[in-house]
Amino acid sequence: MVETIDQIFVTVKHLLVGIVPVQCQRIVSASISAVGIIIFFASLFAITTVLERKGLGRIQNRYGPNRVGPFGLLQPLADGLKALIKEDIVPRAADKVVHFLAPLVLVAPVFLALAVVPLGRNMVAVDIDAGVLFFFAVGAATELSVFMAGWSSRNKYSLLGAMRAIGQMISYEVPLILSAVTVIMMAGSLSTVRIVEAQAGYSAGLPHWFVLTPWGLAGFILFMIAATAESNRSPFDLPEGESEIIAGYYIEYSGFKFALFFLGEYIGIFAVSGLAITLFLGGWHAPFSFLTWVPSYIWFFTKLLVLIAGFIWVRGTLPRLRMDQLMNFAWKFMLPMALINILTAGVWHFMPHGFARWIVCSLLVLGPYVTLGSVLMVNQKLGKRTYRYAD
Repeated sequence: MVETIDQIFVTVKHLLVGIVPVQCQRIVSASISAVGIIIFFASLFAITTVLERKGLGRIQNRYGPNRVGPFGLLQPLADGLKALIKEDIVPRAADKVVHFLAPLVLVAPVFLALAVVPLGRNMVAVDIDAGVLFFFAVGAATELSVFMAGWSSRNKYSLLGAMRAIGQMISYEVPLILSAVTVIMMAGSLSTVRIVEAQAGYSAGLPHWFVLTPWGLAGFILFMIAATAESNRSPFDLPEGESEIIAGYYIEYSGFKFALFFLGEYIGIFAVSGLAITLFLGGWHAPFSFLTWVPSYIWFFTKLLVLIAGFIWVRGTLPRLRMDQLMNFAWKFMLPMALINILTAGVWHFMPHGFARWIVCSLLVLGPYVTLGSVLMVNQKLGKRTYRYAD
């Protein structure tokens, strides 16, 4: 019974594929997977937007959406209808073809990236040997879409926002990939399915997740910080600095095109969170051995919702960084820590099992963390803020 519930989606897909002729089965199988991913994650996007607005409202001591539907839960429907019927205004001097293609180029890669993320046992749309490489390769197309949006708008603010976004995304993509290298080294594979399998099993009821090691915990933290910057989320939302450059690279977008940028941002968050779960949090495996009877996809989406809640919490808590702080943090702290973490993973692999391995690897992570943090804070001259007024 437990196995049947766990594999219900896989079974239904096989039944549907079995109906069509053999020659069409590959196309039908891919189509079913694609439609399932698009429908589910688009629905999750709608749910996340209203939950985020209500969560931020509570953090800021206000209600949030509470008018459309019971408890404001139908607000995404109203927002979607508004985006559909709102006038699409294109600047007269804009490159209309590139302006039209930019949001499409943003949305397509993030949905493609979800194809290699295992959502449950036997629930991966495309199982390829280089799944992690494919994820990062298609994800790199988002930089192109951002530049297309900023350049084609023929607006100085949008171009400035695009340049900010590209500089930020390229800078943080380096530690993002390097933090994933440690997992690839330890699992010995680029396949997302093999990486999840490498974290199977339990010792004393606890899972063999990579995050439960010194190098895995450091890699997970680095990965999530870099993922936040890659997604242009607060406190790394400088490309959309409303008080500085109005709305960044999509200032000249309205209606459904703007909604596509909004959709692409959130689907990107789901995709990178799904990869973090795959690399560090055991994928769809249960956190304890006595909970393995719960369907695998339930565990995956529970972990996903926890990470989404973390993104919302950070957005409602931390202030925006300055551009120099953001770039210094990427190149002077994140990059060295990611390189040191690769060394730590190698030491962990070759040292014999035991308490000494934990001590040595923990010191290899904590020592550079304290040193780099101290060096970066030397010239900050932090102190009590004083307010001065004009005479």
